[in-house]
Amino acid sequence: MTDDKDVLRDVWYGRIPTCFTLYQDEVTEREAEPYYLLLPRISYLTLVTDKVKKHFLKVMKPEDVGEMWFEYEGTPLKWHYPIGLLFDLHASNTALPWNIIVHFKNFPEAELLHCLYKDTIEAYFMSCIKEADALKHKSQVINEMQKKDHKQLWMGLQNDKFDQFWAINRKLMEYPAEDLGFRYIPFRIYQASSERPFIQKLFRPVDADGQLQSLGDLLKDVFPIALTPEDGEKKFQVMIHGIEPLLDTPMQWLSEHLSYPDNFLHISIIPQPTD
Repeated sequence: MTDDKDVLRDVWYGRIPTCFTLYQDEVTEREAEPYYLLLPRISYLTLVTDKVKKHFLKVMKPEDVGEMWFEYEGTPLKWHYPIGLLFDLHASNTALPWNIIVHFKNFPEAELLHCLYKDTIEAYFMSCIKEADALKHKSQVINEMQKKDHKQLWMGLQNDKFDQFWAINRKLMEYPAEDLGFRYIPFRIYQASSERPFIQKLFRPVDADGQLQSLGDLLKDVFPIALTPEDGEKKFQVMIHGIEPLLDTPMQWLSEHLSYPDNFLHISIIPQPTD
């Protein structure tokens, strides 16, 4: 892979200032103060909110505490989506800090997966990495790794250790020079307003003529309404990690540098702000 390590570090250390407030109908023994935290974009809510849970449990009786879940402006937040994706999808054009409501009752079974243990997050994370490598290398790289390598990827994410994670992850970002890129690009496209969780299909980084395909080429193929017509006004923002990459950016470069730790590019299609 091309060595733009500064980009990788910037992505890894992206943070979102967040204010956690206990839902007003939760039963408490005294007033619950809000809790502030810098959330890592690349991680998962259930992985980085132990301190939030401890903070609110101080004012609650054990019998009033069920599984913790989070909500933003009425929308339950899916813990298996990376934090940066959740913010881009639901809150990217709002003022900081991000105001998240914390619940301990009435778990929304129809909308959220249960996550009672860290093992659940690890299993989901590793399944995503394996799916991504099936697309990129027919699973050859991940299958050749030892169990300790898989564990190092997970521990690097869990403990926020950039070098520990990338020592292994760089192998997942390599490809033979003659191929010009991966077999397929692991990506998912999301819209907050859509009933469909996300769009995902096979997309090669290089076309039949040997030319690198761009983000614009992907959108033209998969989600053309996100593109601004030549004579029209811009209706959507196409966002990855809180930025709008240029549409002529090669998908191969984006995959190597702006993928989340699960090795997927998580692309949000957001209505253009009207103000």
